[in-house]
Amino acid sequence: MDQPTSGAGPADEADGGAEVLGRPLPEGVRRRVIALVSDAFGGLTVSELPAQLRQYARFTPTRRAKFAGNAMAAALESDALFRQRIGERLGQSQPELTGALEAGSPPAAADPLDVAAAAYVLRPVGWVKLVESAGEEVQRADAERADEETRRELEHLREELERARAHTRAETERLRTELEAARKEAESLHRKLRSALSEVKRGEAALRRGAAEADAQRAESAAQLSAAESESRRLKGRLGEAEAALEASRRAAREGRSVEDMRLRLLLDTVLDAASGLRRELALPPATTHPADTVDAVEPGRMSPKDIAARALSETDPALLDQLLALPQAHLIVDGYNVTKTGYPQMPLEKQRLRLLGGLSVLAAQTGAEMTCVFDGAELAAPVLLAPPRGVRVLFSKAGVTADELIRQLARAEPPGRPVVVVSTDREVADGVAKAGARPVASVLLLKRLSRV
Repeated sequence: MDQPTSGAGPADEADGGAEVLGRPLPEGVRRRVIALVSDAFGGLTVSELPAQLRQYARFTPTRRAKFAGNAMAAALESDALFRQRIGERLGQSQPELTGALEAGSPPAAADPLDVAAAAYVLRPVGWVKLVESAGEEVQRADAERADEETRRELEHLREELERARAHTRAETERLRTELEAARKEAESLHRKLRSALSEVKRGEAALRRGAAEADAQRAESAAQLSAAESESRRLKGRLGEAEAALEASRRAAREGRSVEDMRLRLLLDTVLDAASGLRRELALPPATTHPADTVDAVEPGRMSPKDIAARALSETDPALLDQLLALPQAHLIVDGYNVTKTGYPQMPLEKQRLRLLGGLSVLAAQTGAEMTCVFDGAELAAPVLLAPPRGVRVLFSKAGVTADELIRQLARAEPPGRPVVVVSTDREVADGVAKAGARPVASVLLLKRLSRV
């Protein structure tokens, strides 16, 4: 920016003399001058402005101070009329300051920069001295401010230096402590290393002794192996002799057993022929009743064929139940509701009974075993209408008698020695029939077997 070094307008010449600045305007005074001009600028018409400033007429004071500062300073220095108009505006905005300057006694409490800027615009007698005094005051204040900042910086640097020294002392002490600990640890490691070397030497000596003992053991083992091989060959010879003697004994035993078997078979044929002849002589009819028929129970009513449910098919085949039912004159007693509520509890009771009895009928036809299915009838309001399937006896317990007790009665009614299989998961039922000589099996076993029916 251009900084005016002197100024003498027509008004100054009219007063008979001109005061001239001996050096450029101090920067602080120059900024205040531009601010004064920018504020007063807006009160002038375009025709009252110098030609070079008219383009900034519509700018705000802040933008004028930023973009037209040099132009306003140059116009203020070179155009006395423009300076006079700015002075008039300044007198209107700051009458006390302008009045004091024109009277030659600037207010002592006013800011020196404001006084110098107003004096530069108004150009009263002694304005150069006021401007230079303000510049010196600003320089002195800047110097004092710089000295204060330097002092604060020096104090800050001293504090930083003291903290650095304290940190250095602490770090040195820490490093000294760590060095001492490292030295002690190194001495401990040296001692451990010497101890480990001694252990290694002792281990090597022990290894050499072990190798010598192993060599001696291998030699002894080789001798024992040779002796064992000799003994093995001797035993093999004796084993061959024993096998030959055993084979001769077996041949003799087979010859003797053949004679005994022939005698027993002849005796058995004689007994069977005698029993057959006795049946013919006595004209005994074939048995039409079974022990289970003597037990007092409620038999179901009759149903039509259309009421019989479809029979289910599935996949598993437990061999245990097949083996039990393959025994001669086997009797299978089934705890009905125990089986159905294990296999298909979501179905109504009627559907459960029909599904179980359908499977048992097919199983009876396949195995030929006698089958009795027992249901709890203690809570029935009326007899159940049911057509028992072929080969399956269906019983309901009487009032006051549970199905478990009826099953135990059936098991006790069988003669000792007859194969009786009871299907129930109830532990009390299983224990009771086992005491009567029956074989209890779980309900899930029958369900798996029926899945093949």
